[in-house]
Amino acid sequence: MNPQAISEAHLHALADGLLPEAQRAALEAHLRDHPEDAARVAAWREQNRQLRALYAPVHDEPVPAALLQASAPSTPAANRGWHRHAMQAAAAVLLVLAGGAGGWLLRDSGDNRAQSGASPIALARSAAIAHAVYTPEVRHPVEVGAEQEAHLVQWLSKRLGTRLQPPTLLPLGYQLIGGRLLPGDGDGPVAQFMYQDGSGKRLTLYVAKERAGRQETAFRYTQEQQLSVFYWIDGQLGYALSASLPKQELGKIADAVYAQLEAPR
Repeated sequence: MNPQAISEAHLHALADGLLPEAQRAALEAHLRDHPEDAARVAAWREQNRQLRALYAPVHDEPVPAALLQASAPSTPAANRGWHRHAMQAAAAVLLVLAGGAGGWLLRDSGDNRAQSGASPIALARSAAIAHAVYTPEVRHPVEVGAEQEAHLVQWLSKRLGTRLQPPTLLPLGYQLIGGRLLPGDGDGPVAQFMYQDGSGKRLTLYVAKERAGRQETAFRYTQEQQLSVFYWIDGQLGYALSASLPKQELGKIADAVYAQLEAPR
């Protein structure tokens, strides 16, 4: 393969294990000579690993019969091909949404029933997905870095329609590295602030505008694999703190975050 022809699509295909064998050797050689591209591929592979770890239970569940019966082709050969693609597509949808018929992602420690998109557990689920997607990034973990914190806060506050202020976690060993704007689940955009400690371990604070009239909640905790999430709703905002940390350790950080958010400004 001509090095000039190597594109980002080729790098994604390599990370996803979809690159044809004939092209793989050339891509691996390219990565040895281009450490920045190698770091990107490594980050995407880590994202894939974390997403598989988070959503494997959903992916492995049987596809609901209703999804396989609708609009099926009539010929046996076409029917087999359609069922195969339908199963793959349905599994992918369940994998991404982590909900719906027969699947659920995070288990609320106080309520093990499947939750609707309007419930507080949906906040934790969305925060966990965003954490798994962005924390492995090497080059672009955030949209706006902490060196532009004033601009970051002003921008995210304006987009969410409320004043935001990322907590200071330096006494706990975590430094703000920046943040980004994310799409919400129907209540407008969402802010994500990312922190990192001296060893490179990251945690994220996910802030979402909540529906009018949503009752406030005390701290809730949920866990999937190694990812822990503390989440709560306070007035018009919902918060979720996510990290691959033990419950007790993340709980101390959540207490510090809550105390700062509640402090008069």
